[in-house]
Amino acid sequence: MKMLSFFLVLTLIPQVVFALTLEQMQRAALENRALVKRFETEIEKGAENIRIARGEYYPSLDILYNTFTIDEATLTERRENSIFSGIVTWNIFAGFKDKYSIKSAEARKEVDMLRLSSIEQDIQLSVALRYLAVFFQQSRQEVAEDTFKTLEGLYLDSKNRYDVGLLDRNAVLKFKVDFDNADLAVKREKADLEKALYLLAREVDQTISYPQLNFNEFQVPPALEDKEDYEQVMLRSRSELKVLEGLAVAAAYNVDAEYGDYYPQFELVGRYRKYDDSLLNGRGEFTDEELRAELVMSYNLFEGFIDEAEIARAKAEVRSLKYDLNELQNSLKTELKNLFVDYDISLANVAVAREDITFAEENLRITELKYKEGLQRQLDLLDAVSNLTRAQSNYVAVVRTVFENYFRIIRMIEGFPGRS
Repeated sequence: MKMLSFFLVLTLIPQVVFALTLEQMQRAALENRALVKRFETEIEKGAENIRIARGEYYPSLDILYNTFTIDEATLTERRENSIFSGIVTWNIFAGFKDKYSIKSAEARKEVDMLRLSSIEQDIQLSVALRYLAVFFQQSRQEVAEDTFKTLEGLYLDSKNRYDVGLLDRNAVLKFKVDFDNADLAVKREKADLEKALYLLAREVDQTISYPQLNFNEFQVPPALEDKEDYEQVMLRSRSELKVLEGLAVAAAYNVDAEYGDYYPQFELVGRYRKYDDSLLNGRGEFTDEELRAELVMSYNLFEGFIDEAEIARAKAEVRSLKYDLNELQNSLKTELKNLFVDYDISLANVAVAREDITFAEENLRITELKYKEGLQRQLDLLDAVSNLTRAQSNYVAVVRTVFENYFRIIRMIEGFPGRS
């Protein structure tokens, strides 16, 4: 059985002119996925929330038209009359509540943008892992096909030896059973490869055919440089941490906004009023017009301790977010350390697994020669085939683990390229 290549198990993959790279599939996923569009919509909603908060800086204009009918006229009011009025109200001071409400809305929009960045990184990680899964299944299929070819040769050889009287029928049947199992394994791996390809296409949200993939990304082992700096890079760049920091900032602005209730409010009010002794204003015999400007100061002296409770709640929210931030930082640092442990071990295991394949191949070669000379049992030969298959499968699994840990480390530091 031919030894697998270092990182590319299938060496006879057709070279496609327009092969898809991992980065191209990641960009396509970011363009296609509805999940990304949903978070982009959240950013749009955040922009509208800022507009709503800024609306408090503008005056409000109301017009009213009232008609009245009473049972009998009085000295000051006719039996039928109407009033047309217009009111302009402009709040000129509200204890800086408007200012901090706007700042809070702006901070929350930044949080929405950071959440989008986090989702984009998650999607790119998912695409990378799905792509790796396709490579893994293709590698397993190659191992299964290699085992099938070996057992096919042994089975055909046993039939020939049976025909000339060198083997009994029971030995041939044992080879046949293992040969049939190998055939089933090939079919199973082909089905798993097809399913892995469908999952990759779903992650990218576009049709992907097998010839479009060349797996060039897996031809050489991944390299991580300056690993001691990764923790600081993660703490600076990780979107989830920035989300909590941004929410804490927004919550702090909410605290400042709540303090605005302790200040008096000042409003400029302009009123226009026109009275008419007809239901249709302007058609009566008597009219009275009034134009009035007011400066209104209001100050709430007591409201059942609501202000104190709202401020205390806002401060508690700030503390809660800071606790969440601390917990997440510690969890991410631990996860990163564990990923580096797994990465280093799996990378070291690659050489061991590759060496095991060499030993298993040599063991099979010697066992097969001795079997033909009558010095080894049939069971020993089948065990040698099984050992080589297991060694190859272990190698494939180790390679997958190396790249999976590598991709997860890149995600930890938000190292995927994004759409830029």
